[in-house]
Amino acid sequence: MLTIASLKKGQRAIIKHFSVEVIPLKLLEMGCLPGNEVALVQTAPFQDPLYLNINGSHLAIRKETAAQIEIELL
Repeated sequence: MLTIASLKKGQRAIIKHFSVEVIPLKLLEMGCLPGNEVALVQTAPFQDPLYLNINGSHLAIRKETAAQIEIELL
C-alpha cells in the first residue's frame, strides 16, 4: 500500500483513500480529499514533517498522518 509518507521529493500522486477518524478536519478543509493531486515538495531535516502541494495549496503534515493517506502514483 502506497501512502503519502512513501513519496519521494518531486513525485506526484492522486489521493485514493483514508480514514476520516485519523485525518484532522483542517486537512480536509485544505483539499486533502480523495481524487485530488498531491506532490511532495520538501521534507524537514529528520524527514518529519512533509511539505506538500495539494491542488495548489501548500501545507506541512506529520509523517505519522501522511502514512494514513493511501495514494496512487502518477
